[in-house]
Amino acid sequence: MLVCQMPSVAVVLVRPQTEGNVGAIARVMMNFGLADLRIVSPECEIGLDARRRAMHADEILQNAKLYSSLDEAVSASDMIVGTSGVSTVNEKKFSRITITPRELADKIGGFEGTISILFGQEDFGLDKEAILKCDILVTIPTSEEYPIMNISHAASVIFYELFVQGAEIWRSESAEDMELAHLVGRFEHMLTASGYPKHKIRKTTVMFRRILGRAILSKWEYHTFMGTFKAAIRKIEKERE
Repeated sequence: MLVCQMPSVAVVLVRPQTEGNVGAIARVMMNFGLADLRIVSPECEIGLDARRRAMHADEILQNAKLYSSLDEAVSASDMIVGTSGVSTVNEKKFSRITITPRELADKIGGFEGTISILFGQEDFGLDKEAILKCDILVTIPTSEEYPIMNISHAASVIFYELFVQGAEIWRSESAEDMELAHLVGRFEHMLTASGYPKHKIRKTTVMFRRILGRAILSKWEYHTFMGTFKAAIRKIEKERE
């Protein structure tokens, strides 16, 4: 059976400086069916101007969650997506290589975890520390004469691509949630059987689960992993007999 998938998306504004932009982003979120707005250490009030710009999306502003740190805002995320006005084509020069919003939409089609999309300050964007936390970095191709977009306009482009992808992408023959849970369980079993340090097992297992979420395994890949882990566990346990 084919199942339409839409990931859970959180919009994270990191130290926004202009409340009007916060309101405009809330409005764009409502346009494209998003509601989870998270604001990290705002450098502006979220007041009357924000509500005016939000228009009918005032409820999104009212329900927005405030955080004192980025780590806290993305702690439950399975994938972190950063945004940048700079196209990073040189892998040696930049810590992350950018993709377009359409490539992002293609990449996460069928993803079932929580995705956090980060937008940085209006003047400098995301700092290097924030970018290093990201799994993916997105930039919007624009004219070289004036490449930097207003933050709410950039958000509109990204949200549109995700919205269209959610309406058009159908996932077929992918590993189901229960199967992924079995795979994670077998991975944890292998760690335990191999004598992996006990205090590291939980953290490593969570990391593996997040990697699986980003990879979006096919049935064939799932069964290959299951067979590989099973063989490794069997050999480890036999050697210990």
